This record gives sequence, C-alpha cells and structure tokens, in this order.
Amino acid sequence: MHHHAYLWTGPKTRFDDEALRRPPHPDPPPPGSRPELIERYRQVAAEFRTSDLPPLETAYWLVKPRSVVRGTWEEAKEAAAWLGERLAEYAPRFAAEHDRDTTRLARLVDAAAERLHAGGDVSYGHHLERPSYLALAVVTCPPEPHDTRTAVPVRVKQNRRPPSPVNRGGLHHQRGDHTSKANECSCFAHSFTSCPTSVTTPCTASCRDVRKR
Repeated sequence: MHHHAYLWTGPKTRFDDEALRRPPHPDPPPPGSRPELIERYRQVAAEFRTSDLPPLETAYWLVKPRSVVRGTWEEAKEAAAWLGERLAEYAPRFAAEHDRDTTRLARLVDAAAERLHAGGDVSYGHHLERPSYLALAVVTCPPEPHDTRTAVPVRVKQNRRPPSPVNRGGLHHQRGDHTSKANECSCFAHSFTSCPTSVTTPCTASCRDVRKR
C-alpha cells in the first residue's frame, strides 16, 4: 500500500462544474437526443480522464494522468506531512480566518495520518481569495471499491466496514474497505513500476515513486 498526492487550485466556478468532475455514464445518450446533450456527453467523456479538475469521488484521481501526481509515499505519516506543508503554505490565503488556525490545521493533519494509515483517502477543500479555490487530496493505492458499477480501481482490504462518507471539521474523506482478497496490488513490492489494481481500470497515477515535488 502507498499514497498518491494531488493538488489543484483554480476558479471556484470551474470547481463547481460537477458534470466534468464525475465519470461519464457508461451508456451514451440514445439516438435522437438533443444535440447539446450529445455534445455535453462527448465533452465529459473526453475530458474526465485527462483533466486535472478534482473528481467528485476521491478515488477517481487514480484514473487521471500520472503528470498530476504531486508525490508518492509508502508511509501514511509522510503523505500526511505533505498535506501539512501544503496547508501551511496556503493558509495565509485562506478566505476564512478560522481556517488559518494552526491548532486546527494540526488536527486535520493528525486525522489525515490516521485515516491514510487505515487505508482510506483524504480530501481537503479551502476557499482562497476570490475567485480561487484549493483542493488537496491523498489517495491510497490500491483504491477502495466505492461503487462496483464504476471503473474506479479496486482497493482490497479485509475485515473492514462498508463505505460511508465522513465530513469532519473541514476534512472530507471517505471511509470504506472491502472483504475481497482478489486483485491485490503488487506495485508496492516493485518500486511502483506497475499497478495491477483493478478488474476494469489500472492505476494510471503511474505507481512509480515520483516523490514529493
């Protein structure tokens, strides 16, 4: 198991375009659909995997291009430390004063380390000066089977509870694991050169050691 880090900043209006932040429906619009509907579907299908826009479901970061990975770590505490560094870096720009509180930020980092150590994902979001927004995420690889109907890579864990969302004090993450033993990720043992984590979609984050940058 290892952890990939992601960072995005941009206009809040773009972040709010949720159609581009979710994977396209597996079935395209039927023949005879409105031209604008067909064109919108084509746009989403073309841009979802290649765009650096944060996905609505954190695990979908793993289908994004490897170029968007900001760092990869074997240890959860190292990935959490990266989050702490980024929070400290951007804190002066946080729009809400209470979000800049160092004690609060430290609690978020501690909670992230705990969550990542348990095999989960962590995602933060903060308003910066208008109109900017900051999105930070660390995704554990192999990923969780958040929805078996989608092409999210499969995270394999044993004896864990089913997925349930958690939103705590500005820290947004998803709790979930799986009881299946199949499709275990072998990239951890091979310096992240490959990642056969999924029945349907491999981890395109490269699973190579890109390290913090």
